[in-house]
Amino acid sequence: MDTIRLSIVTPNGEIFNDDVKTVTLPGKEGEFGVLPGHSSLVSSLTVGVIVIEKANSTEAVAINWGHAKVDEKSVDVLADGAIALTAGKDSELAKNIEAARELVKSVKDSNISVAAVEAKINSFA
Repeated sequence: MDTIRLSIVTPNGEIFNDDVKTVTLPGKEGEFGVLPGHSSLVSSLTVGVIVIEKANSTEAVAINWGHAKVDEKSVDVLADGAIALTAGKDSELAKNIEAARELVKSVKDSNISVAAVEAKINSFA
């Protein structure tokens, strides 16, 4: 087993559902990576960027907060707000990056370094 199923869902519907090599999640206690065969866990997620490693590409999704349920074969993310940072067209990507910045700025959690999250978002520009 060299992939794990990742699903990202918001109140507006599913925004990602595919097999991936690894996923890095912004946990409340810090970022953590998930590989196929990971131990089961449930974690709160904080504002940040979910980094998705696929076979031939890297994708990213900015979230404001949510929860993740992990088991050996799947990762299910329920996010309050999420914006994909990778898209086919440059203009669409630019709009998504600006929307992701606004999503991050809307979070009023003093424990989060908004600048660090914005830097990660900008790395996909």
